[in-house]
Amino acid sequence: MSTLYEFAGGDESLHRLEELFYTKVLDDPVLRSVFPARQPSHVEHLTWFTAESFGGPDRFTTGLGFQYIIDVHRHLKITDEQRERFVALYLEAIDEAGLPNDDAFRAAVREHLEFGARVAQQNSHAESDDQLHPIREVPAWTWPRQSEN
Repeated sequence: MSTLYEFAGGDESLHRLEELFYTKVLDDPVLRSVFPARQPSHVEHLTWFTAESFGGPDRFTTGLGFQYIIDVHRHLKITDEQRERFVALYLEAIDEAGLPNDDAFRAAVREHLEFGARVAQQNSHAESDDQLHPIREVPAWTWPRQSEN
């Protein structure tokens, strides 16, 4: 298995992960202002983004486009505490979802999370487009095992 997407178990595993994660953030007092209410399509969109970033189908790009994620984060004013809590809850959800307990996999996922959370935080404080993070497409996240196959 060469991609993070395949190693994680594909759409089924990632959807389970995103559902567990989304339930956690909705119930978390630190993240309540960022996630005030359940949005019907949020788990699906999270799954699409993670799947594409991990080497799976490009549904996020073709279905929503990267500008969508920029717009969602604009003006949220994400704090350091919220960013760190987001990452911590996601890592908990990975365990609960039963994703592989593989050091290289977990390290790659943590790097992806921390990068994405920092991009979202920067974009949440941007008052103008030139203050946005320069990334304008779903990042293609790789890991050491990708080159082994």
